[in-house]
Amino acid sequence: QVPLVESGGGLVQPGGSRRLSCVVFGTNINPRSWYRQAPGKERELVATITSGGTTNYTDSVKGRFTISRDNAKNMLYLQMNNLKPEDTAVYYCNALGAITGRNYWGKGSLVTVSS
Repeated sequence: QVPLVESGGGLVQPGGSRRLSCVVFGTNINPRSWYRQAPGKERELVATITSGGTTNYTDSVKGRFTISRDNAKNMLYLQMNNLKPEDTAVYYCNALGAITGRNYWGKGSLVTVSS
């Protein structure tokens, strides 16, 4: 079973909002980041959150996206507001094994911003 499963993608109009969720299956796997990959482009880091709650964002999404985590539910979220066509991409959840240090990836959730 894939330890990370993203949901919440879909078609949204420019200026709209969408919330992505990532559920983590298993223990000692800490969700920490969202990445995205647009058609024909490399995967890029969008947002990260540390265990202490410190967040960081790539410049293109600052002020529009918010990453958060529910430790009790072992879930990671990405609230996306004022979406733009250039935000169209497959969004991936990334987690780190707390003991193994292994990187875990979900299968991705497609977000399409178009009118």
